[in-house]
Amino acid sequence: MAAARALRVGGGCRGRLLASSASSSAGGRAAERGERPESAGLGFRPPAHSHSDWIGPPDKHSNLRPIIFYVPPEESALERRLREARQEAQASNQRFWARHNRAFHQEKEEFIYSRLKAKGLEMRDESGQKATLNAEEMADFYKDFLSKNFKKHLQYNRDWYKRNFRITFLMGQVALVRALRWLRRRKKNVEQ
Repeated sequence: MAAARALRVGGGCRGRLLASSASSSAGGRAAERGERPESAGLGFRPPAHSHSDWIGPPDKHSNLRPIIFYVPPEESALERRLREARQEAQASNQRFWARHNRAFHQEKEEFIYSRLKAKGLEMRDESGQKATLNAEEMADFYKDFLSKNFKKHLQYNRDWYKRNFRITFLMGQVALVRALRWLRRRKKNVEQ
């Protein structure tokens, strides 16, 4: 079972076992209700004692690893904004790559079918094996596909950078707030 597969994130002692394939929006809604999000279709939940994000196996459509984000009980408004920005970025990436990969596979099959048909060949040979084209013919398809989707990729990259700059900025703010909180506690402990 995919949920049983273990991975480490964050390194060191902060690393946690990871698994799931829940969408970020479903995980986020469950977390907001105070529940542990359940993976879509797997019936898997991170254990209640877990205090980190859980990363699942690659999604079959987007090939991206979905994340169930940990929601601390005393999450500040700034930490919530950061988590929500990360969830939105994940959901956007999942949507884009799922659509892109579907279009790629569909157009690739159509291209192969049209080329084989032009040669008078069937999709499968006499032994039942799927017929293929040579590398030069497939290079034509890849070049055309990338050219047709250039503007989509350009827009995706712009959006990706905007989202990640926002996430990085929020991460800096959260780190600063945590550092100041730690310094205040340390100062208070020294005074006592």
